[in-house]
Parts: sequence; C-alpha cells; structure tokens
Amino acid sequence: MPVKTKKKDKGKVKSSAKDEAYNKGAKRASMSEVKKASDIFNEIKKEIAKVFYGHEDIVNSLLRGVICGGHVLLEGIPGVAKTLLIKSLAKVSGCTSKRIQFTVDLLPTDIIGLTIYDPKKGFEIVKGPIFSNFIIADEINRAPPKTQSALIEAMQEHNVTIGKTTFELPKPFFVMATENPIETEGVYALPEAQIDRFLFKLKMAYPEEKHELRLMEENVTFRKFEEINLKSVTSPKQIIGMQKLVHKIYIDEKIKKYILKIINSTRRKDFLYSEFIQLGASPRASIALFIGSKAEALLNGRNFVLPVDVKNVAHDVLRHRLILSYKAQAENIDTDKIIEYIIKNTEVP
Repeated sequence: MPVKTKKKDKGKVKSSAKDEAYNKGAKRASMSEVKKASDIFNEIKKEIAKVFYGHEDIVNSLLRGVICGGHVLLEGIPGVAKTLLIKSLAKVSGCTSKRIQFTVDLLPTDIIGLTIYDPKKGFEIVKGPIFSNFIIADEINRAPPKTQSALIEAMQEHNVTIGKTTFELPKPFFVMATENPIETEGVYALPEAQIDRFLFKLKMAYPEEKHELRLMEENVTFRKFEEINLKSVTSPKQIIGMQKLVHKIYIDEKIKKYILKIINSTRRKDFLYSEFIQLGASPRASIALFIGSKAEALLNGRNFVLPVDVKNVAHDVLRHRLILSYKAQAENIDTDKIIEYIIKNTEVP
C-alpha cells in the first residue's frame, strides 16, 4: 500500500514499520553523526531567522544545496532579500562570501582574475572574486554567454586557470545565482545545458503578511550588514564533513527505483502532460534527486531516505530540467504543475 504524504510533510516524519524497512543498510551514517549535523542545521536556521523572516523552505533548500556540494539557481523578483539571505548563510557558516553583479560588460577575467605586469615586481596574478566559499552571482542572465560560461566552468571543475597556472577554489564552494523573472530586455538566457549544471532551481515569492510586517518594523534594508549580530555556528571544515556525511545516508533499492520512475515519467509520451514536454529530465536529474533526497533525510535527522524526502526535493531538482513546448507556454502550463502531476501518479514503494 503506498505511503500517503501531505504537502506539509517538509519537517520530520514519524517513524512507522514501513519506514523502518528502509533503515536497514549495512553502510550508513551513525545516528550520533546525524544528530550532531541536525543540531548544527537547527542553529544555522535559528541564526538566519534573526534577519531573514519566513521562506523556511528556501532556507532548507539552500542548506541542502550546500551540503550536497552543488549550486543553486534562485528566481525571484527584486527586493525579496536574496542577497541578504546568502550573506547571512555565509556568515553563520563561518565562510567567506563575495557578490558579483553580472552586467552586460562583465568579462570572464572580472570573475576569475588575471595576470598583470608591474614594472617593479614583474608579472603577478590577481585573483578574482570567485576565490571565496559562497558566491552570489547576482542577475546571472545579464552577462554575455562567454562570462556565464566562465562561472559555470568554475562551478563544475572547482578550479580556474589564470594565465598558465591552475588554482583550486576554496572548500566548501557554493554558488547561488539569481535571475530576475520580470525583465527580458538586455538579458542573455542561460542555455539548457548550463542551467542543468545547477543542482536546484528555487522560486522565491513575496513574503507572507506577518513576515513583511516584521520586515517593516526591523527596517533591515537601512541597516549595515555588519551591525546585524549574527554569530558563526559552524566552520568550513564542519561543512565539508557534512558533505561527506550526506553520501553515507542509506537509500534503499526501492527508493532508487522510485526515483527512476519519476525521472522516466518525464520522458514518456503517453501521460496527460506529455504533449507539453519537449525534452525530459537528463540523467543528471537522477543523480540530483538521489543526492538531494539524502540531504533532505539528513536535514530531518534521519540516516535513511524515505519516499517523502524524494517528493520534497523533486520540484527543486526538476523545475529547470524539463524543456517545455510552445504549446505549454500558450496554455499557461508550467513545470511545477507537471511535476506535481507526475509525483501524484507515481506509485510509492
């Protein structure tokens, strides 16, 4: 009988006999390791909540992205505190952060660095802002393709070449790129192959009224970030340790097949919304759903994956990986609607 889940199952899931059936792997993270990581996550979220109100799902998704060792594309209108969120996450994580404002005249060397000549010192290398733990790539679709590719390559390879020298990027290395969904003039849309490099794509809407009321009262926009009393609750070394711990989260064979069923559904030509899908999810989506569901389990204090973990990350993983047809745009069908249908109609193990 399928496990029934509700939309609000984003938090911890009560254990049942069927749930325990998934908790039987020989090689998996110990509960003491998971408990320690879970405590750190709670502390991070508590600190971020001092300055970033609401959107707990976005905070969880960013944390997932960090501990998966992936990168996140965040779509949201201006003024919803995207930059503040990532700066806060970097500060609380004990990591360095840099913001790169993408513009039409931005060059690859403005990101990675360049070799300069000093008459007194000779040739020397000046490293760019890419050499930081957390990178905010603001409005990435404003820069020309060559500059976008420089960032995407750094994200994939975790190293950059300046002149003839190759440098490794700091660890952990996490990029949150933002897109403005309302402007289409003077932008260069990311090609599908490059968008696929992002582990998750998130959509950030307006805050709820109660959170916006608090924003008005706190007046965060007019305060210097340095004045906000955020403390570091973890370190780059601990984050790297949690990235390794994610791989030790157990995932049952039934869950793996469940993931493949979801991915394969996007490639079928015989279901309700198939006519609106021009191209289904790539194999990279299977990997992202696999590792993302492990991270979701870890965030919820478990050392094994449940079907609900897969469901909770499915939208973030697939949202940017389904290429829709012109008919879908004409009939106002978006990827989230298709993903929701696939999840509801895929048998849960």
